[in-house]
Formats: sequence, structure tokens, C-alpha cells
Amino acid sequence: MAKLLHSGPISTVAAQGTLWASGGYDNRIILWDTRLGQPQALAQGVHDHLVNHCEFSPDGRHLVSAGSDYTARIWSLPALTLQTVLSGHGDDVDMAVFSPDSQWVATCALDRAVRVFDLTGRCHHTFLGHAGNIISLLWRPDGRTLVSSGVDGTVREWSLDSGTQANCHDLQGIRTDTIVTDTLGRILAGDDRGRIAILTDGPPRYLQAHQAGVKKLVFSAEERVLVSLSYDRTLAIWSLGQDGALTEQQRAALPALIWSRAAAVLTGGRLLVGTFGTRPAVYDWRQDRWELDGIEAGNSINAVTIQDGHCFTVGDAGVVRRDGQPWAQMHSLCNFLVAAGSRLFTGGQLGQLFDAHTGALVFEFHSPLNCGTTFTRAGRLHLAVGTYTGELLIFDHADGDGIGLVATIAAFGSAVKGLTCNGDLLFAVCASTAIAWYDCASLTLTRAVAHAHDKIANACACAGPGRVATVARDRTLRLWSDQATEVHLTPHPNSVKCLAASLDGTRLLTGSYGGTIAAFDLPSRAWTRFERISSAGIASITFDPAHDCFIAADYDGGLHVVH
Repeated sequence: MAKLLHSGPISTVAAQGTLWASGGYDNRIILWDTRLGQPQALAQGVHDHLVNHCEFSPDGRHLVSAGSDYTARIWSLPALTLQTVLSGHGDDVDMAVFSPDSQWVATCALDRAVRVFDLTGRCHHTFLGHAGNIISLLWRPDGRTLVSSGVDGTVREWSLDSGTQANCHDLQGIRTDTIVTDTLGRILAGDDRGRIAILTDGPPRYLQAHQAGVKKLVFSAEERVLVSLSYDRTLAIWSLGQDGALTEQQRAALPALIWSRAAAVLTGGRLLVGTFGTRPAVYDWRQDRWELDGIEAGNSINAVTIQDGHCFTVGDAGVVRRDGQPWAQMHSLCNFLVAAGSRLFTGGQLGQLFDAHTGALVFEFHSPLNCGTTFTRAGRLHLAVGTYTGELLIFDHADGDGIGLVATIAAFGSAVKGLTCNGDLLFAVCASTAIAWYDCASLTLTRAVAHAHDKIANACACAGPGRVATVARDRTLRLWSDQATEVHLTPHPNSVKCLAASLDGTRLLTGSYGGTIAAFDLPSRAWTRFERISSAGIASITFDPAHDCFIAADYDGGLHVVH
């Protein structure tokens, strides 16, 4: 049965009766039979890219999945045989949901469109109106109205009868990743400020539920509870009163293996939750007990770097490896590695910053840590760390025995995706598509571009004196300097995830979620190499100066030397 386990993070879970379904960053969809406690089936014909969502049809005959290969797919049960591919979106499909009568599938995608398909794959409706990526989608119980939310800070209702937008709820421009409806017919929306918005006919009312973004809401009519999961690493259970009030019933810390992006309510006061491991987890909120037996951390690599001639990696399991051998244990998923003189730092999902050579905890923040870089200020080496909630954390004495926080810069309203230093300037890119330059000495903002890319910016690198390079979901490489901005379309068919530069900045290597790499020669402004080197996404790239080559790490735990 080992081959039926996940090898990458589990980004979606669903439950119906005795069956569970899970999908993940290994492109797989797995059906689980709870009576046996074992995987029952692997989808025959996996997605070509990450699986973002899955859901059972109300009649129990099908499962639908949404993927980053721009498709949704309908699978027949219980064999998980592919029945229909739903095509037409121009970007990652984030959700696919069955209508209450199981006859229609609605999808939403990062192309800002909501589509409605029949079970043969024919598209009957396309709804446009969102000004940003659409993340979440649901059907009203009447089966004639859809509700969607996303990064533009609106929740919109769409009428199938009129083919137009029926309502728009303004949530003050704050990104909203997750929506549900309750038994009173209200829309409940979780936003990036940790709030739950309660939407009826009037202005939204807010419940401050978490300290960081709410990533998943699930509602159980049977239990009359709302469950919220957040990047503040907590899960909350809210009871729904007869008057509509939501009262906190319980709050639990999320174990390091749990990914707050995915959850589904089970019977008996239990919750199925996504993990960074081989199978989903279960939380029993009546017993306040996590069921984690049999879950092993995935072998995904999220970051790679070179220090003193050694290759260091870290990933979902939190194990730092040196030249492929275990070196130190962080006990938390980690997103980045930064060499700072003789020291090495890492951090990630729990908001904890670690000394990667020893595993010692050196700092703790209230939201996940995404990226980092070093720079010199007043003759001293400093460390900058970017957070999920948009802050830049600045630390002093990075190459000594201690480390101290000297500044917290509220740089952006959403996640910092990449950091680099170019001379006297610290450069940052944000998921909102914004970029910014900060003076290393004063730590003050010197320049900002609100919409530097057409879609989420993912990474940056120093591309020689006075120039930085950025890559994004819009599949472009952009070069920024005081004199000009250049836009170069990459050969990648999917979102560009990562970027690295040679020491002199003249050679750039980019990697995509689709497992492809593309090399760019700066002097000639030409793409000199393009190929797919992995069936998994490329998570991180670093330059190895001793061997004058790049090293690319993928989500399956592989390392690839690129000359």
C-alpha cells in the first residue's frame, strides 16, 4: 500500500460516508476507506500539476478535482476512473464544486473566471467580474446561485437564471480565501486579517477569530458548528446559537504536520485535516485529541543553499540535510535557508526561526516565515526575513552567538515571497504583485511599485550592480533598475516559482511548478536552455560557485545539477 500514500503536501481533503479523498502537491488523488483504515484507490490518470481541491458529489457517484494544470476532472466512484476533463480556464483551477442535485460542476480559477459545466464537460456559463484571483466557491442550496471570493476583497453572488452577477459584498479590499454558508443562509468568509465576515443583506459584520489569515472554514449543519483554521497555527470550533451568534467553543494548537489549508467535518465531532505528510490526519474536538498515527513527513525539498562548499536542504519534514545526510532537526516545515557568515538560518510554517546547524529556536512570530536574505548595515551582517502577513523582520548579529530583532517593517498587506540585497538596497516581492526597495542603513522605503507583475510575484534575485530580477505566476521574468524595466516572457507553460543568479548576475536560472527550468543569459537577453527536469515542481534554486553551476530542488526530494 506504500505506493498509494502521498509524497507531497496534502492540499485538499473531502469526506462522504465511509470514504475520504485527498489530493496534493504530488499531483495525486487518493480514495480512502475508513472501514479498512487504508487507501482504497489511486486516481487512474493523475493531474499534470498540483491538485488544489476535491469534492464528492451529493449523490455519491463521482468525485471532482481542481488542478493547477488549468483543468478540473470528474472521476467515477469507487474505482476513481477518469470520466470527464473540464477545460477552458486560462490559469490554475482552485476549486470545483458539485451542485446540490449533482448535475453541474462549478469551477473558479486564477484567471478570474467562474465557469459552470455539465457532467459531459460542456461549459454553459462563464461569470466575469472579480478584479483578482478567485480562490473559493460554493453553491447556494437552491442550486441556482453561486458565491465566489478571492484576492480582490469581494464576495460575489452569481445567478444562473439571469447569467449575471446578483450581488457583491465589499470586504474592504482584504483577501478572502474561504467561504461557507450556515443554516441561516448567511455567507461566512475568512479573510487575511484573521476575521470571519458575516454577510447578509446589510454591511458585513466581523468576528476577530485568529491572529493571522483564516485559510479554511468548514460548517457542519448536523453539529451546528463552524470550524476555522488559520496560519496562526490554531484551529477554532464555533457553536452557532439560535440567534445566529458564533461562540467560541474550543481552540486547539495545530501540530507541525498539519496544513491549515484543508479540512472536512466527519461525524461524531471529528475533523479530517490536510497534512505535510503521507496521509490526512483526524482531530477529535470532543476529546481534544489528534490522530496522527501512521503519518510520515514528506520528503519534499523547499529550499536549497550552498555554504562552505556543502549543499544544505530543508523541506516539509523540517530535517536539514548536508550533502544529502541528516544534519539537524527543526521539527517544523521550513520554507527557506539563508547562509549568514558561519551561521545558517531556516524557518517556516510555525513562524519559528531556527539556527539550522543546531536546531535551536532563535525567534518566534505569529505567522509563517516565507523567505530570507542577508545584508550589511553599519558594518554588521544583518538577516531579513519575510513573513506570510507582509512584515520584514530585521535581525542584527547574524554571524555571531546571538541574534536580536532590531526592526519590524510593515512592508505589505500580504505574503512576502522573496528577498534579496543589491548594494545598499534591500529588495522585496509580495504575493499582491507589489515590489519594494528599502535603504539598508535607515531601513526606510525608497521606492515601490504596486503592480509589478500581472499575477503573484514569487521570487527575486540580484542580477548585477543596480539591477534585480523577479519572476511570477504571469510567466514573465522582469528586470528592474533605476533606468528601465524590462519584461521577458519565459518559455515555462506554468507559473514560475523560483529564481537564482550566478555570482556576477549575468546568468539566471528559473524554475516552475511544472518541473521545468529555463536559463536566461543577461548580456544577450536570450533564453539559452529550456527543459523539464522533474515530474514534480521546482521548489528552489541556488548557485554553486565552486562548481560554476546551479542546483535545483524539487517537491519530490530530488536535486538536479544544471550546468
